[in-house]
Amino acid sequence: MKEFDVMITETLERKITVEAASKEEAERIITDAWNHEDYVLGAEDFTGVEFKTVEERDISKQKDKIDVLLVQPNAYPQRISIGTELDALQSAVGGDIEVTYPFADEVAIVLNEEGKLLGLPLNRAARTEEGDMYDIYSGDFLVVGLTEDSFGSLTPEMMDKYEKLFHQPEMFVRMGRSIMALPLPDDMVKPAAEQTVKPSERQNSAADRDCI
Repeated sequence: MKEFDVMITETLERKITVEAASKEEAERIITDAWNHEDYVLGAEDFTGVEFKTVEERDISKQKDKIDVLLVQPNAYPQRISIGTELDALQSAVGGDIEVTYPFADEVAIVLNEEGKLLGLPLNRAARTEEGDMYDIYSGDFLVVGLTEDSFGSLTPEMMDKYEKLFHQPEMFVRMGRSIMALPLPDDMVKPAAEQTVKPSERQNSAADRDCI
């Protein structure tokens, strides 16, 4: 789908006869009279109309798609374009969405609100500005930009920043009553295509489910 700006130009003409010493004087007399609204052209003076497209835009991407970051367990983040409709967001995270705002930037995390209850795979650690882990994201999640009233595309700078922040997949190890997040070795990182798993198959071990 596209949108177009079309310029409408209507032409109105009226011939006025005036006595003058020259063409220039005649035009000045009529100009002064027109400026004083002695002559106001209307529908009876209509002689034609022209329609001309002055600009064309592809709105399928501008309005229906936003550029965001998809972060999946055991995989490097992917830069994707996604619709802003609720069903598109739900499909991306595998269920009803929850939105959190953990950063000072104009970005949000969109994730499955029942990810932990469903036993979705542990994904990335949520950390404070000091680097301390306070939670764990479960299942696929999106990093999206924010507009005044909706989600929007990440700027190139924000895309780079959060790709770096979530770049390395993590694995989680129980240490007594606590849990540690460790970088997943590169040779264990799975291609993105292998991350598409049915919700019913997304089960963690009992130890992982009990740790959060």
